[in-house]
Amino acid sequence: MKTVVFTTSATRQWIKLSPDVRKRIDLRLTEYASNGIGDVKRLKGRLGARLRVGDWRVIFYEEDQTIVVAAVGHRREIYD
Repeated sequence: MKTVVFTTSATRQWIKLSPDVRKRIDLRLTEYASNGIGDVKRLKGRLGARLRVGDWRVIFYEEDQTIVVAAVGHRREIYD
């Protein structure tokens, strides 16, 4: 299983989310970290990928045995 780490800006975004949304995202992120299963697509023109959880997106990149979460937010705001 890979370790999940948040950047400081992603941590600020994470804290602003409601507890139920955090729980849903955490379940999917943990599932992806352990099995590699999830709605993940590579991003064009950027390093990294996105994990889709309903209307919420997690932008991340992978290093050796670590998943570094760069941003967490609603789909209409995350790609700005």
